[in-house]
Amino acid sequence: MNSTHQANDQKFRAIVVTEDENGSFSCSIHTKKISELPAHDVLIKVLFSGLNYKDALSASGHKGITRRFPHTPGIDAAGIVVESADQKFQAGDEVIVTGYDLGMNTSGGFAEYIKVPVGWVVKKPDGLSLEESMIIGTSGFTAASAIFEILQHGIRPEDGKILITGASGAVGSMAVAMLAKMGYKVIASTGKAEAGVILKQIGASEITGREAIDDKSGKGLLPSRWIAALDTVGGNTLATALLSTAERGLVANCGMLASDKLEVPVFPFIIRGVRLVGIASADTPMSRRLEIWKLIADKLKSEHLHSLAQTISLDEVPEALIRMKASENIGKILVKVRSEK
Repeated sequence: MNSTHQANDQKFRAIVVTEDENGSFSCSIHTKKISELPAHDVLIKVLFSGLNYKDALSASGHKGITRRFPHTPGIDAAGIVVESADQKFQAGDEVIVTGYDLGMNTSGGFAEYIKVPVGWVVKKPDGLSLEESMIIGTSGFTAASAIFEILQHGIRPEDGKILITGASGAVGSMAVAMLAKMGYKVIASTGKAEAGVILKQIGASEITGREAIDDKSGKGLLPSRWIAALDTVGGNTLATALLSTAERGLVANCGMLASDKLEVPVFPFIIRGVRLVGIASADTPMSRRLEIWKLIADKLKSEHLHSLAQTISLDEVPEALIRMKASENIGKILVKVRSEK
């Protein structure tokens, strides 16, 4: 048997979501072969992954996320290249894969191996370990994408405060730590009172309840309270953030935890010149993706990064996904897929 056949027959552990005849879904550890992975360019030995809300939706059978089952979720993965059909990567390279179709309809990072197109793979930047890259993961990359927009807009720390909604979540807490690292004063809005201490520790200047960012007065504008905002909540929270943003400010939205609807007067846009920017990080072009990962490694990596994460094993993923869907987690859940390289 040649080495290629041996590699294809190699077995590995993976989380697999299955659907039974009644349309119910279950999630557990299975043994798979490398030959069962998609026929893509780069075979990667996965060391770390991380939990995201999309993974919880996939694991519960959400057909808008994953169309075909059985399936391995995990929209984030970091590890070491084993084989590459493209000379851009060599065996032994440390790499990151986030976004695109990984873990949605392509077998994902909750497995000891993945095989993906070369165009999805980022060589790990200097200044980050593979473990740190997965504490950051899609949630941190999304936060950094919003911060990139804030920087491109020319907003400096001395220009005013920045609001983060849903601040106890993975995206929100990462944004708090990253902005504080760059010297910005951050208002962290959360509905979880117990998260206030942690948010202060990672750099929030102020903590406010979610009810304070839920104006129902019907006014066309509100007093200016911040120069920029990163909203993960949507709905009236996003509307309130826009109405309270100062002149020439920017609001970035990346979520809809409360609602996918937005009703807001045009006054913030035509009187104050506020910009609303959508953050769609999954399909970020590679040139921009590399730029954002470099920004993370060079300027946004917080000294509090490790305190943002709780580490679990691959075996603990099914239960953790249930908790995530119920919004019971605070911060980032890092998955240590294997203990050795």
